[in-house]
Amino acid sequence: MTRTNDSGEAHTGRPPASRWRAVGPGIVVAATGVGAGDLVATLIAGSKFGYTLLWAAVIGCLVKISLAEAVGRWHLATGHTLFHGWRTLGPWTTWYFIGYVVVWGFVYGATAMSSSALPLVALFPDFLGLKTWGVITGLVGLAFVWWGRYAVVEKVMTVLVGVMFVVVVYVAVRVGPNLGDSFAGLAPTLPDGSLLYTLGLIGGVGGTITMAAYGYWVNAKGWTDSSWMRTMRLDNRVAYVTTGIFVVAMLIVGAELLHSADIALHKGDKGLVDLGDVLEERYGTSTAKLFLVGFFATSFSSLVGVWHGVSVMVADFVEHYRAGAVAAAGGAAPTEAAPAAGPGTIGRHERSLPFRLYLLWLTFPPISLLFLDQPFGLVIVYGVLGAFFMPFLALTLLWLLNSSRTPSQWRNGPLSNVMLVAAGLLFLVLCVQQVRELPW
Repeated sequence: MTRTNDSGEAHTGRPPASRWRAVGPGIVVAATGVGAGDLVATLIAGSKFGYTLLWAAVIGCLVKISLAEAVGRWHLATGHTLFHGWRTLGPWTTWYFIGYVVVWGFVYGATAMSSSALPLVALFPDFLGLKTWGVITGLVGLAFVWWGRYAVVEKVMTVLVGVMFVVVVYVAVRVGPNLGDSFAGLAPTLPDGSLLYTLGLIGGVGGTITMAAYGYWVNAKGWTDSSWMRTMRLDNRVAYVTTGIFVVAMLIVGAELLHSADIALHKGDKGLVDLGDVLEERYGTSTAKLFLVGFFATSFSSLVGVWHGVSVMVADFVEHYRAGAVAAAGGAAPTEAAPAAGPGTIGRHERSLPFRLYLLWLTFPPISLLFLDQPFGLVIVYGVLGAFFMPFLALTLLWLLNSSRTPSQWRNGPLSNVMLVAAGLLFLVLCVQQVRELPW
């Protein structure tokens, strides 16, 4: 029997004969997690230490594979969404999630719009200003996700990832990687002053709240039970190996183009504009403009992924909250009335009022931050909440996947536990460091 999934795609309810044709949700989550700021951090690491920290990028790829696999495994093994699992751990998860998505979404909206606007300003310097381009990209993202569905989001994100990948790998080849030094960089070493850069490479690239959205995108694809486990794992690995190649390419650019010439970049998204200037000087206008197109693809894919994925999570949160309130009124445990993650779940969320209200929250209030300085207190709260999400995800997954909430055959094995513990500790260290660097 053939039916359609939440994306509107026809499928039989069984994994396809060729799992390679099913790859998709992993590309979306990986592309969303890699932002312009992550690329600058990788470039700066390459410019300061050459190829020495290449091994950290590889480990970071393995950490992300483990985290995303755990999210997808929970959804497929239990038939419930991740928020259902969080609610079983206590009300503290609900209060944390509310605070996080409200404050984080407000500031991230402005960040994503500004990041997407920067390469457009560089490409069209005499046309529109940064703020105007920022508003346009936010409105385009809003319209696209408002009227689109997951299938369309996935196809567009796949195209953007293709552009990102081709451009960055082309630039890396153009600058001429030193293969001997790059292979030597696979041996773990820590030069003086490199610890924070190392932790950032392992934990920073491709790691945001949208990793938690992976399970929702898996369900949107029509993967709803454990028969899709092998397909999900292949999808996840392909996505993060692609991301790993992408990150290594940026490290090569930093090592070859910046390290040898002792060129410094601005921190944050403006560093990629700096790199565009360097590329234009060394390799001509065409290469520089091509790189700026890749920069835009990187930034705008993150915007679209967050607009869709986090809005779906908010809609799921509201649905579970209502179900819990109904169950409590009837004297039952809140989790007994929790909706399952079955066919139609994501499509229902995409049409829901909470989904659309959060889309508006991500778009219109943040526009004010494009024209005003960010309030000091908001920056502090945003930084603290943002720093705490990834350890929250790693440690709650560790809890859920080692308990009776997960069917015994799909609980964590020794390797999964080691990787999630390592991820949790890594993100806790990064969290402490980020909080210490805030402008108290």
